[in-house]
Amino acid sequence: MNNSDLLYKIAFSQLYGIGPARAQKILKKIEHPKDFFFLNFKELHRITEIPLQTLQNTNPKRALISAQAQLNFLNHYKVNYHFISDPLYPKRLRQCPDAPIGIFFRGCGPYWNRPKCIAIVGAREKTNYGTQIVDELISKLPKDIIVLSGLAKGIDACVHQKCIEFGLSTYGVLGHGLDQIYPKSNGQIANLMLENGGLISEFLIGVKPEKMNFPMRNRIIAGMADAVIVVESKKNGGSLITAELANDYNREVFAFPNQIFKIESEGCHQLIANNKAHLLSNTNDLLKFMNWSFNTKQLSTLNKPQTNNLIEKKIISCFQIKPTWSIDELLIEINQPVSLINGALFELELQNLIKNIGANRYSLPL
Repeated sequence: MNNSDLLYKIAFSQLYGIGPARAQKILKKIEHPKDFFFLNFKELHRITEIPLQTLQNTNPKRALISAQAQLNFLNHYKVNYHFISDPLYPKRLRQCPDAPIGIFFRGCGPYWNRPKCIAIVGAREKTNYGTQIVDELISKLPKDIIVLSGLAKGIDACVHQKCIEFGLSTYGVLGHGLDQIYPKSNGQIANLMLENGGLISEFLIGVKPEKMNFPMRNRIIAGMADAVIVVESKKNGGSLITAELANDYNREVFAFPNQIFKIESEGCHQLIANNKAHLLSNTNDLLKFMNWSFNTKQLSTLNKPQTNNLIEKKIISCFQIKPTWSIDELLIEINQPVSLINGALFELELQNLIKNIGANRYSLPL
């Protein structure tokens, strides 16, 4: 990506009053983010149907100045920028209606588009019980699973530390710019993460860890994962925001139970009681539910499908990458009418190549 492209992509994400949903609407109407800065407001209004007053308030000049300042920092901090239309942008996140238009990244890879990705989150005030759960869970995860968390104090930091110890790729999603680490006590963990994973943020370099930023970063954690696991959470814990978002995005949500009088797990019990999370007790249950322990016979069946239907073949190719899909995800991935996809899913069910697991989700048969 040349500096001119990068400048306009970062600037586009900084337009005043243009949130993620509206930005995606604009991008469908113009060929390149650069076009926004060269077309006059009346022409943009005609193309996008966004109110003229809103467009006039976007302050493109300020956005360009802000973006130029970022270019001066990127090399210094060894940061990459991935725009929503770029191939390396997280594919799962791109499916979310409020996905950030771009993300900043430090680390190696990135590996986040691999077939299996989970988020593990929890309370900042972790207990010995929570630490034990994280150790047991991560120690038994297959090495090809990517693990996300928020690099916060407590469970998040413990998750990243255990991933480092057991050799799993792990990414921390931050609520501030990548020029700093918050809390500072996690600086050593963050540096080690860069060797097999890295740090992600939608916030400009220089943005401080303000309280309002963290709920925003939670949608990235939820959106990038196939499943979100809550280890410990009080009844009003921030992890519940991530779980709610994951449910909104059609992701699987799991929570570990604890003794009923423990306030550290009131949030987990609340999720389970309200059918917003599956009760989880060990790693094997997670792998079975996600169908990530499928065997060679399953893969062999998929690799030799008895179908000549093009849409059925496209659906099968999706399940060769990831074993569980919702209809919404398939609609985005395959880009075909829902009636045709539903018909193809029905035919594949009849052939026992996939199975309906409820809530408009499909998986490989056991």
